[in-house]
Amino acid sequence: MPLDPQLKAMLDFIALLGQPTIEAGTPEEGRKAMRAMSVDLVKPEDIVPVGSVSSLMVPGGAGEREARLYKPEGDGPWDTLVYLHGGGFVVGDLDTHDQTCRRLCRDADLAVLSVDYRLAPEHPFPAGLDDAQTATEWAAAHLSDLGGAERLAIGGDSAGANLSAVVAQHLGDVLTAQLLIYPVTDGLGDYPSRVDNAEGYFLTAAMMDWFGSHYVPSDLDLEAELARVAPLHGDVSEVAPALVVTAEFDPLRDEGEAYADALRSAGVHVDQVRYDGMIHGFCDMVTLSAGAADAVADVNARFKALLDS
Repeated sequence: MPLDPQLKAMLDFIALLGQPTIEAGTPEEGRKAMRAMSVDLVKPEDIVPVGSVSSLMVPGGAGEREARLYKPEGDGPWDTLVYLHGGGFVVGDLDTHDQTCRRLCRDADLAVLSVDYRLAPEHPFPAGLDDAQTATEWAAAHLSDLGGAERLAIGGDSAGANLSAVVAQHLGDVLTAQLLIYPVTDGLGDYPSRVDNAEGYFLTAAMMDWFGSHYVPSDLDLEAELARVAPLHGDVSEVAPALVVTAEFDPLRDEGEAYADALRSAGVHVDQVRYDGMIHGFCDMVTLSAGAADAVADVNARFKALLDS
């Protein structure tokens, strides 16, 4: 299928601007750029309504972390989803993924706990993962204070989906479901999509190298930590049912689908969907592309169905 025409127009406009790409700058410059492309573009009338949004602190791997709890309209109880934002382990925050969490809360009718885990390079692996796991374990023990129902799920996009997959492997049947949106599952692997979609589709090979160099310390014993860096190499035999989302023109497409295949081979229930014409990051592009908006609505509906199955 051809690239979504509205996304193509966006990519053409970005190319026309000729601005330096993220790997040409510092992590702080990258964070500002991501906020400019997400937070700064949200108009008041575009904010997705939910029942309530509250700020709280949750335990992390080395002290408390900021979090944000979204609840649907109504009285509940609701299932709870711990959400971990994307951004290559280097950029992104609670604000950049506010709209994504709001849509999940509204469309899937669940409480969403968005966790602000530590970022590289200031806090390389395993800092963000430790935060994600500790916060999820805390959520499991405090569901009555969150959604109120007994079911807990975990999910995220891109780097956040990587963290979610690793935590899901560790927690097993503590979780009811996992939502993995264009996940990083095998950053050291060799996949055709990493070559075919290496340039021109928003996320590039150069960007991924930049993110990886900040996240993974050069002196890391990769053999010992491989499963926690690349969850495709972990034990998936007892993980929660999963919705695995990929995009046709995404460098991460093939490793995400390889992860879905690994789950399926291990007997895990998987709903795996590839959105043709889409690029990495389409969940943040619903106001720019009708196709992206339709895809996100479908993702959220599928996740609700997975929780209710």
